[in-house]
Amino acid sequence: MKALVYTQPLEVQLLDRPEPELCDGEVVLRIDAVGICGSDMHAFHGHDPRRKPGLVLGHEFCGTVVKSAAPAYQEGLRVTGNPLITCGTCDYCVQGRNNLCSRRTMVGMTRPGAFAEYMSIPAASLIDIPQDMPALYAALTEPAATALHAINMSLKAMARPLPENRTLIIGGGAIGMLAALLLKTYGCRDTVLAEVNPLRRRSAEKHAGVATYDPRETQPQENGFDYVIDAVGSKLTRTAALTAVKPGGVLMHVGLQDWASEIDMRKLTLAEITLMGTYTYTTADLRATVKLLHEGAFGDLSWVQSVSLDEGAQAFADLDSGRLATSKVVLIP
Repeated sequence: MKALVYTQPLEVQLLDRPEPELCDGEVVLRIDAVGICGSDMHAFHGHDPRRKPGLVLGHEFCGTVVKSAAPAYQEGLRVTGNPLITCGTCDYCVQGRNNLCSRRTMVGMTRPGAFAEYMSIPAASLIDIPQDMPALYAALTEPAATALHAINMSLKAMARPLPENRTLIIGGGAIGMLAALLLKTYGCRDTVLAEVNPLRRRSAEKHAGVATYDPRETQPQENGFDYVIDAVGSKLTRTAALTAVKPGGVLMHVGLQDWASEIDMRKLTLAEITLMGTYTYTTADLRATVKLLHEGAFGDLSWVQSVSLDEGAQAFADLDSGRLATSKVVLIP
């Protein structure tokens, strides 16, 4: 089969790989669509020691069952899935917080991913979708669920209902864009998005109806926002986010571009800021997101670009250079 393989930093190649074998309790999927994630780009840059050269990346997928060793999933069924492969028995799993599973592994990190014609995955990780749901929509379940999980977690800490909050999203990548679209569905009328790429700013203005600015030229209003989502997670964006959030406000940290930096702990303490971190989504989040995507809660998704798997290497290069207006490229094997 053809697979897009991470071969070395700043290089992915379309190579021949053996088709996956069918194991007990698993299925083999024919991949119908697979998105390029920010974490795939992180690996592409050589910044993720967990993803080593020789790996098939990709974990945002929609596929069709072609082989099954699980009675509940027959050949021909279309599905998406939870790329986090969890144990089901640890404290976090039994609490319904399986994103925190202490023994989790992951498609596209600890086992071959979906940038290929075929991929194997445990049946327990599969998520049902409406059989008439477009493959491109279904492939966005994973990133959209990340946005949904982050926003729903934030609701628990807000002093006032979400639509009353003035919101800042830092980063116009896929998570920032999907968060802006979901906030619009949730009734938020005052959302601002910070993004350095002018093509992405225009896309966010057009498709999500948000105001935008270039953070290289404009600083966020100090104490100007009730709710801030940092969808980048760098030292600079963390500083900007904490500057922008109002006393008593909520700062949701989603991105993880840099792994460590100092923040203004004095403001965090004296202004009673709620700083929250979030990791991916639960299975319940993925199921809820499928329903929202199918109902159009994230808009018409016309800002998403699809290309063939054969064009995958060029898509990585285009995303890396910032030549694309879209923040999400979906590969079609």
